Amino acid sequence: MRALLTFCCCLLAAIANAQTTFPLYQGLPPGGIASPDEETKDKDNNRFLTSIPTLTSYLPAKDKATGAAVLIIPGGGYHVVVLQKEGINIAEYFVKQGIAAFVLKYRLPSDKIMQDKSSGPLQDAQEAIKTIRARAAEWNVDTTRVGVMGFSAGGHLASTLGTHFDRPVLAANNGLNLRPDFMVLVYPVISMEKDLTHAGSRKFLLGEHPDETNIKYYSNDRQVTRRTPPTLLFHTGDDKVVDVDNTLAFYQALRHQHVPAEMHIYPEGDHGFVLKLPADGWMQIIMKWLGRTGMLNPGNPLLQGGTGQLY
Repeated sequence: MRALLTFCCCLLAAIANAQTTFPLYQGLPPGGIASPDEETKDKDNNRFLTSIPTLTSYLPAKDKATGAAVLIIPGGGYHVVVLQKEGINIAEYFVKQGIAAFVLKYRLPSDKIMQDKSSGPLQDAQEAIKTIRARAAEWNVDTTRVGVMGFSAGGHLASTLGTHFDRPVLAANNGLNLRPDFMVLVYPVISMEKDLTHAGSRKFLLGEHPDETNIKYYSNDRQVTRRTPPTLLFHTGDDKVVDVDNTLAFYQALRHQHVPAEMHIYPEGDHGFVLKLPADGWMQIIMKWLGRTGMLNPGNPLLQGGTGQLY
């Protein structure tokens, strides 16, 4: 009987933590172009071009839920979505900590499937955070503690979400709260400036010859304001794919606007360094930071865009 009871408890826990994947939109996304879905994936579960953006929820058991939530945006140079290592694996860690996690499979910028490829991924990120808040009661989420985490080009998209939240891509979202309450950016692409950006991310998002207006608009170190969310940054000094100066530029912009920020720069490890480490190790830094900033508890003065002291 005791063994049966244990089995039932484990089964219920597994059901509670089970992930659910659903499309972000009903039918064709606004601004989308009707096209056969061309999604493919490789042996590492990385996803390539798709016209159907989705959100996958990972929910802790109700009695374990902290109320905090994080939207996870994998990287891939705006050419692929590194879904397993920079999405699913990260979500599985968060849910064990009582944090609801949502993995975004966003549309990769392409003239084949969207009218404006530069804004398509941001539209999906804004739709995702809107969806999380709209269904917060169902998912045991506190609408004032919903953050975003992004890797590499996904870090660019996450930081775009955190700096362009007052400029909805869709007019229907005007007046809604699209601002993440915190950001965690891991070896992020930040700038679209030629001498600083990741060339592939810039090419796929903005095209071969972007104009200065778009370069400035999507260089997120130039878009920081006092209402940009508190931010935690990770990078290595020897990153040969995304120059560490991206992170340094964003940190400086945050500091100049008096936005609470913390930065961890490691001397070596190159791009994707955290993926070689056990999640229980490096992600403890994130958990401690979330605890210090009050994101794991209600009543935090920073949640509404304030500038209170963290320490």
